Amino acid sequence: MFDFLDSGQYDLLGAFWVTAQLALYSALGSLIWGTALVAMRVSPVPLMRGFATAYVNVVRNTPLTVVLVACLLGLNQTLGVSLGADRSENIGFRLAVLGLVAYTGTFVCEALRSGINTVPPGQAEAARALGLSFTQVLRLVVLPQAFRAAVTPLANVLIALTKNTTVAAAIGAAETSLLMKTMMENETDALFTVFAIFAFGFIVLTLPTGLVLGWAAKRLAVKR
Repeated sequence: MFDFLDSGQYDLLGAFWVTAQLALYSALGSLIWGTALVAMRVSPVPLMRGFATAYVNVVRNTPLTVVLVACLLGLNQTLGVSLGADRSENIGFRLAVLGLVAYTGTFVCEALRSGINTVPPGQAEAARALGLSFTQVLRLVVLPQAFRAAVTPLANVLIALTKNTTVAAAIGAAETSLLMKTMMENETDALFTVFAIFAFGFIVLTLPTGLVLGWAAKRLAVKR
């Protein structure tokens, strides 16, 4: 049943390693970009609020495939942006990270905004009364509690991000779905085995994330 795996024709571990790297870099970038977006969404500056609101509503409702293809065609092939890479597979990987960050950051923003809504307004008002600036109130009082309250929705976003990395094959990133497509074309008599292998691989990638973040959500839950 698994004879085709012994042929050395398919680098299964290498493909899953690329997927893991893609998910890790995109998760880090999404957390940073999503935090910046939520800071703008609750900012007292109308221009920043307007930009963040428009960005989140537009990008979140745009299919991920469109975002990634726009990164390839718009940034790379039209503007010549290569993000410091010179080989096509590296360019595809970096553009995929950029597209996933731009897309997933909107969901991180909304998860954090739901966390901010759990913080009693009186805490921010008390901090402002003590003379703290908006940035200090956000950084020292609001965001720490918002992150603790948003661990569970953030876990869901990160799990979805890991599965969304399969779309990166659309712009040539050499991750798992690209290898699965090749295996499905070559191993037509073992299609269900191929599906089972890749399903199991993604379960191995996502299940620990869900368990660890679920445990963290219970440990960090804000008691009110």
